[in-house]
Amino acid sequence: MPALDLNLLVALDALLRERSVSAAARQLGLSTSAMSRTLSRLRAVLADPVLVPAGRGMVATPRAEAIAEEVRALTAAVQAVLSPPPAVDIRKVQRDFTIRANDAFVLLYAARLSALVSAAAPGLRLRFAPKPDKAIQPLRDATIDLDIGVVEGDGAELRGQKLFDDDFIGVARFGHPLLDAGLVTAERYAACGHVVASRRGAVSGPVDDALAAWGLSRNVALVVPTFPAVVAVAAASDLVGMVPRSYHPVDVAGRTRIFELPVATPGFVVAQTWHPRMDADPVHRWLRGLIFETFKA
Repeated sequence: MPALDLNLLVALDALLRERSVSAAARQLGLSTSAMSRTLSRLRAVLADPVLVPAGRGMVATPRAEAIAEEVRALTAAVQAVLSPPPAVDIRKVQRDFTIRANDAFVLLYAARLSALVSAAAPGLRLRFAPKPDKAIQPLRDATIDLDIGVVEGDGAELRGQKLFDDDFIGVARFGHPLLDAGLVTAERYAACGHVVASRRGAVSGPVDDALAAWGLSRNVALVVPTFPAVVAVAAASDLVGMVPRSYHPVDVAGRTRIFELPVATPGFVVAQTWHPRMDADPVHRWLRGLIFETFKA
């Protein structure tokens, strides 16, 4: 917009406040000659003299007097818009944040995070949304503010921060023959019936690739949607499950045990992921920092 010069607005405000070219120049850090040239431009733009000599000083024209308050307000508004945001008092923030995470994460960490947030920012409310998949679109369209876990897809523009490394372990009921008959070998593990977690109904994964390298395969007898469901089934049956190590599925009633898988499976990174539109948002940054420090500790 070549015809729009906001510097003229700032200069006009200074001239109408000071009613002096030299004083307005000092206020804006300009030379008197530069301010005189700016006044000439203003006169051309407004088709009005703006300031005229009156003895040793200058007085505003009726047109300039009429727009002085509006110019002052516009200048203040422009400066507010084009300045960094003011510091945020986190204790006074009233806002909801939607976090997408799987059921296991919510069971383990939602209460702790809520307590930490409430202590520092009582007006900030967390909403944990279900994670039916790992799609990135909800981050793009602001359906969710933050994803915790693993995301999939072409999300090159997304921002992420590692929270911790994770891998898989096995889980079975107390008294299960697999655990009470000595070393858990790949052969004995594969010979068990298995329960797996998959929201999409998948029955195979990295552990099956690892078993195949040994010429083995497992019998997946049951597919459930979540890791907590895996633990519940394993506790009440002879099916063997597999869950993230971070889930620590030790039942308070002493119904399950965890064990190391007899084959190597790749680990994975649990991270918090957000869209770059939220990078500079001070409250979003504060929440990300709180979550990062919580897991760092």
